Amino acid sequence: MPDGLQDIRLREMRPLDTPLQIRREHPVPDQAAATVRRARRAVHDILHGHDDRLLVITGPCSIHDAEAAMDYAKLLAAERRRHADSLEIIMRVYFEKPRSTIGWKGLINDPFLDGSFAINQGLRLARELLVGINLLGLPAGCEFLDSMSPQYIADLVSWGAIGARTTESQVHRELASGLSCAVGFKNATNGDVSVAADAMQAAMSAHHFLAITEHGEAAIAATTGNEDCHVILRGGARPNYDAVSVREASAQMQRRGLPPRIMIDASHANSGKDPERQPLVIADIAGQLALGDRQIIGVMIESNLVGGRQDLAAGRAPVYGQSITDGCLGWDESARTLQRLADAVRSRRKNSDTRGLCD
Repeated sequence: MPDGLQDIRLREMRPLDTPLQIRREHPVPDQAAATVRRARRAVHDILHGHDDRLLVITGPCSIHDAEAAMDYAKLLAAERRRHADSLEIIMRVYFEKPRSTIGWKGLINDPFLDGSFAINQGLRLARELLVGINLLGLPAGCEFLDSMSPQYIADLVSWGAIGARTTESQVHRELASGLSCAVGFKNATNGDVSVAADAMQAAMSAHHFLAITEHGEAAIAATTGNEDCHVILRGGARPNYDAVSVREASAQMQRRGLPPRIMIDASHANSGKDPERQPLVIADIAGQLALGDRQIIGVMIESNLVGGRQDLAAGRAPVYGQSITDGCLGWDESARTLQRLADAVRSRRKNSDTRGLCD
């Protein structure tokens, strides 16, 4: 190559271990595989109206401490069993953190929180944690931010999200079209729901695009399209969790010939980025469910062992189980919100049965 035409801003290139290598080091035990299969089927049935339970994605904003994440998972696994008749609970296990400008980009990118960017180790830590969570009988949900990372972890993921900053990306829509799990698309950061509806429509179609194989080789992927897509309302210039916003989003989807499948994110712009407001959002959603709403198929909650958030500081030990990114609900309040949602689903079911008897 002529000098000065390529890699002029690259400082270094390090070898990346292949997906197959890391998957062989951390294989999927039969029990974990069964968790993934059952959860994916349950999510599919909820999205297609064959299961009247509510899908609930709850967990830390981002994972930075695998030990604390496992402690949270053990508590959540018990809640999953307790509310199994009304809620399909999946733990939010986010390893990749989108940034508006700069900052820590997640456990895969910088697992030791020190700027060493030990990505090979981050991929191993992420996969090992997913194995452990699924062995508890608790399914995991991840945001897919990097187009290569699914080859390393997607076989252990039961539900996926495409975030507000990437929903408009063709690359992520193509990626979603080939994922083996259901995928939710968030509305744009300004609140535009049409972007998420467009993404859902695109991801349900077949695509051809550049990808990598499990051997780490460049390839052309051909997908069938993903029938298990939906929209996530996360607010924007104003919150959009209320009944009017849900109806407007549903109408947009139906105009495109899409099924009105809506998940509501109780955090982010819907809570004004105040974690303590999430229960107020959940209370409104629960009211809609109890009155019979069936367009709301799921809810997302940012939750952790300890409420709030913290900044990491040199020489000071971080608070165990507290977020270092967005603020979260603490565990006790999180358990109460799950109970409220479970009660709402039971009320919806009871009211539906009563109306059926009267018809």
